[in-house]
Amino acid sequence: MTQQVGVITLGINDLQRSKKFYVEGFDWDILYEDKDTAMYQMNGFVLSTWLQTELEKEITVKGLSRSAAFTLGHNVGSPDEVQIYLDRLIKYGGKILRSANSPAHGGISGYITDPDNHIWEIIYNPAWKVDNLGHVTFSPPN
Repeated sequence: MTQQVGVITLGINDLQRSKKFYVEGFDWDILYEDKDTAMYQMNGFVLSTWLQTELEKEITVKGLSRSAAFTLGHNVGSPDEVQIYLDRLIKYGGKILRSANSPAHGGISGYITDPDNHIWEIIYNPAWKVDNLGHVTFSPPN
């Protein structure tokens, strides 16, 4: 098997509210949408938001729980952009969990939830290089 992720799907409660957060907040373009889902082409994979009721039908599991034991990361190009993104995302339904600061492991980061409580880390760290296509590479410190 190859080491890759093709799609990450987030269960959501309200498609319009979710699209407002991702399209207006992050300024992302929708790759595909229908009455239940919106998909965004990312840097090498697709992020899909899908109404949780319909996702449960697809998987054939009712009552999917939402675990907060993971985060999604959005790397930015400078330390100042972290708080700028957090402030912008609040305007589109995000809820701040932690304002931008300098964690012990380096860089600058802050945490925010989308309208369905999926946790996003907005991060700048010079060890995480982002190319012009949005591909991220990690260069561990020596």
